[in-house]
Amino acid sequence: MAVLTEEQSMLRDSAKSWVQEKSPVGAFRKMRDSGAELGYDVAAWNEMAEMGWAGVIIPEEFGGSNFGYLSLGLVLEELGRTLTASPLIASGLGAASALILGGSDAQKSEWLPKLADGSAVGALAVDEGPHHRPEKVAATVSGGKLTGKKTFVLEGMAADVFVVSATEGGKVELYLVKADDAGVKRSKLSLADSRGAANVEFSGAAAEKLNGGAALLEKVLDRVRAGLAAEMLGAANQAFEVTLEYLKTRVQFGQVIGSFQALQHRAAKMFTELELSRSAVEAALAAIDADSPDVPELVSLAKAKMGDTFHLVSNEMVQMHGGIGMTDAHDAGFYLKRARAAEAAFGNQAFHRDRYARIQGY
Repeated sequence: MAVLTEEQSMLRDSAKSWVQEKSPVGAFRKMRDSGAELGYDVAAWNEMAEMGWAGVIIPEEFGGSNFGYLSLGLVLEELGRTLTASPLIASGLGAASALILGGSDAQKSEWLPKLADGSAVGALAVDEGPHHRPEKVAATVSGGKLTGKKTFVLEGMAADVFVVSATEGGKVELYLVKADDAGVKRSKLSLADSRGAANVEFSGAAAEKLNGGAALLEKVLDRVRAGLAAEMLGAANQAFEVTLEYLKTRVQFGQVIGSFQALQHRAAKMFTELELSRSAVEAALAAIDADSPDVPELVSLAKAKMGDTFHLVSNEMVQMHGGIGMTDAHDAGFYLKRARAAEAAFGNQAFHRDRYARIQGY
């Protein structure tokens, strides 16, 4: 595990305490059953913002704490443990990173304080098809007006501002588009993991360019991928711990099932994969904080490895719980659904293995 500063340890501990008390898995179940329009509990999100989590990477001059990406990863890991749904990745990580890295002084002053205090939600609108292919951009900008369609925009229904990829003069750029623009139309999607998402259509919407072009897009996506991997790490660890506890208490054929060697081997496999995944995720986040040149390969390594591990652990959680694991009454299904949705978001394992190989020159 990464060596943490005193401030980082306090941040992690406060996040752990809050999710256990205020946002257990039962709270997610309640949100899902209520059919919440935005796919998250607004009151819980406001509490997160009040604790400063939405501004962890935002500079102090704009209302944030500037604690860095590893620190935000610690919060996301704890939120992942209880499957807490929030706009933190889309807004406090994705949109905030785009503004920090590519925004003008005026754009930063207008939006970063609002993202930091949670009064505004940002969202990344990048993909245009069923799979993550950020290099395929059909949306265009002409005369400051953006036209095109974006799919599977996380927190698309809640967003007050979109960070949108589009081409202008044949070059890929990122733009800010206000969600209340008359040229913006969004359609709610129902995802397997019950999180908030939308398809968004832009028809001549006013767009403000960010500085950085295609390179900025990749930097922002890598930060989101690393943050998502941290959340997946928390969820996978919790799924493993719940399963391990079940192996220690469930009696079958007159014995605790954890005494069966075959199940011990499977548990050991999960443990080792989780430890390897933690190393990969923390290395990626630390590289981002250090502005290391190997960020792209470390992020793809972390996302691919974490995708495999969360897939494995969520499958094993269902299987080892037996019949009860197949029912909606048990939490195992929530972790499996979250695993599948998170794997696909911002590039699945195949996408990142291919990207890693290309970076390595293969």
